[in-house]
Amino acid sequence: MSERMTEENEQANIAAPTAKPARVERPARLPRLFLWLVAIAIILVIVAAFAWRLAGNRLLSAALVPGGAFEAAAAGTPYDYGDPASWAAQPGMADDPTAFLPEGAPAMARGDVPVFFIPPTAAFGNSQWNGRSSDTATALRLAGFLRTEASALAAAGPLWAPHYRQAVLGSFLANTPETRRFAQAAQQLAYADVKAAFARFLAAQPPGGPIILAGHSQGALHLLRLLKEEVAGTPLAARVVAAYAVGWPVSVSADLPALGLRACERRDQARCLLSWQSFAEPADASAILDVYYGGTGLAGIPRAGTAMLCSNPLTGSIGDAAPPSANPGSLVPSATLTAGKLVTPGVPARCDPRGLLLIGEAPSGYPAFVLPGNNFHVFDYPLFWQAVRLDAAARVAAWKAER
Repeated sequence: MSERMTEENEQANIAAPTAKPARVERPARLPRLFLWLVAIAIILVIVAAFAWRLAGNRLLSAALVPGGAFEAAAAGTPYDYGDPASWAAQPGMADDPTAFLPEGAPAMARGDVPVFFIPPTAAFGNSQWNGRSSDTATALRLAGFLRTEASALAAAGPLWAPHYRQAVLGSFLANTPETRRFAQAAQQLAYADVKAAFARFLAAQPPGGPIILAGHSQGALHLLRLLKEEVAGTPLAARVVAAYAVGWPVSVSADLPALGLRACERRDQARCLLSWQSFAEPADASAILDVYYGGTGLAGIPRAGTAMLCSNPLTGSIGDAAPPSANPGSLVPSATLTAGKLVTPGVPARCDPRGLLLIGEAPSGYPAFVLPGNNFHVFDYPLFWQAVRLDAAARVAAWKAER
């Protein structure tokens, strides 16, 4: 029996050294496994960011360009602008998104100059080429854009912003002859709505009084055409305090001569136009510049080799630079565009030789909607929110002083 116990003890002593490390190894593998998973996740994020940087526009195009043919009937009937429901913002409207004031914004007395603001693209679907901006999901998105963009002009006076059958986001990414043809048809349909809304806006204003015209992105595209077809060469041109064609390229020589307004060169100047496109650095605007240089301007002249208008909203001038201290407040919105605060000083701004408005390194607090190439397109107005408020007030004063 003692021999058997001795043998069992010896076996236990032999087994013990091998059993003990086994219990230690098991938990030791978990931290290493976790670190490997973290490393893999970081690599995937870097690869995804790199792919977005290099091919973001192609990825967006593949995902968003509608696959079928353009059909006007798919967009539904035209809006009736005599119906308040056809307006995303209108004087006296309950829960007007343009009445939004960010936290920290200084109070300003409400002016008496009516503003016609053409909203940007909020229709992101790809099932058809036009989307009604009053549809529930699109209208919520549109209200966020109006809250952070058009609100900068609301202090000037009563603000009108129409719903319209927007060309969907993917229409601006069309990259084949057929899809470009469909995109042009979609944009034509959208412009017809904007033109009808503008006529209703004018009919509601006192004759001969001042007005401000503004838009962003697709809204700026339609505004430029509206200026050419409805304003240039008419008595209406003298009534325009300023036109803010923001987020759409404007050629100084191929577009501007057809618009009936000069470029704004000073803040105390009225009856002029401003346009800028915001990029953080390093800025890759190749997708925009390729389309810009490959097109024909509103004056019938090719844009290739022409200078792009770069208005600096911090100075009210053209082609210059201003430090952060010159920015009286950048609006930093929430991710849902339902709230926000004014940060002072705001971002800097300088025009580069390409006509882009550069804001330095990408600022913090803008987590959503930044496009490939450090394109801060969605934030063209918010980045200079308080400066735009002050700019509009100065131009109203200049317009009235001229009379």
